[in-house]
Amino acid sequence: MSNSRGVAVTGPDAPPPAPIRAYSVNWDAIAQCESGGNWGINTGNGFSGGLQFTSSTWHANGGSGSPASASREEQIRVAENVLHSQGIHAWPVCGRRG
Repeated sequence: MSNSRGVAVTGPDAPPPAPIRAYSVNWDAIAQCESGGNWGINTGNGFSGGLQFTSSTWHANGGSGSPASASREEQIRVAENVLHSQGIHAWPVCGRRG
């Protein structure tokens, strides 16, 4: 922020930084699109869980074990990490529905 003379204001009088824009995601809608809402699905196609994680994405983003055996809440926690690193386009079709 600058004062009336164009000098930057810092310290206790400076305004707080703008908040970081957070995504608001309807994970249930994405799961409905990805897996028919079946959080425990494992079809053997390389993707599993309600949000259809690959094993490598799951583990790289803090998951342990198999996505299909993880709770809905755990899958969403890992999905939030994926969202932070890759954006909503990690779910190229269904991300638009969330």
